[in-house]
Amino acid sequence: MDASPLFASLVLAWSAYFIAVVSPGPATLAISGTAMGHGRRQALALANGVLTGSLIWAVLAGTGMAAVVTKLAYGLVALKIVGGCYLLYLAVKSFRAAMRRDAPEMAPALTGTPNLGAFYRRGLLIHLTNPKAIFAWVSLASIGLPKDAGQGTIALFIGAAGIIGFLTFNTLALVFSAGAAVRAYRKGRRAIEGTMAVLFTLAGFKLLTTRL
Repeated sequence: MDASPLFASLVLAWSAYFIAVVSPGPATLAISGTAMGHGRRQALALANGVLTGSLIWAVLAGTGMAAVVTKLAYGLVALKIVGGCYLLYLAVKSFRAAMRRDAPEMAPALTGTPNLGAFYRRGLLIHLTNPKAIFAWVSLASIGLPKDAGQGTIALFIGAAGIIGFLTFNTLALVFSAGAAVRAYRKGRRAIEGTMAVLFTLAGFKLLTTRL
C-alpha cells in the first residue's frame, strides 16, 4: 500500500482532532475555569482526565468498537442523559460560586494536599459521558484509517492523537493558570462564574435535547 495517501489521511484526521480540541466546549470551559479558579495542579489533573476520556474513545474507534457502540440506541440515550445532567450539575456549581459575594481562597494558597483525583474524575466524566465524542472519533477513524489498517497504523493514529491532546489540553491549563489570567479571574470572578454557569447550562440542555 502506498504510504503517501495513508499519511495524508492521518494528517487530515489529526488536524480535525486538533480543531475539535481547541474549539470552545464543555472540556475547554472546565479546564479554563478550573485553572483560573482553583489553580494549575487542579487544572492539569482535570485536563488529563479529559485526555484519558478522549483516548478511551480513540481506542474504541481505532479498533472498530465505537461503531458498535453507536448502534446501541438505548445505551447512547442513557449516556446522553447522564452527560447532560452532569453538565447541569457543573452549571449549578458555577452559579453557586457566582452568587458568593466573598471570593474563596485560591487553591494554591490552601494548606494540605489538593484533591487532584476529584478534578481528574471530573475531566474524565465530562468526556466519557458525551456521546458526541463517540461520533466524532468514529468520523476521525473513518478519515484517518483505511478498512485494512494494521495494528501499527492504528497505534500511530491513536498515539499521535494522544500527543496532540496532551499538549493542547495541558497548554490550556497552563495558560489559564498564569498570573494574568488568575488576576483577571479575581477581578471578575462573579461575572466569569456566571458566564460559565450559563454556558454549562446551554451545553447541558443542548446535549439533552439533541437527537443522536
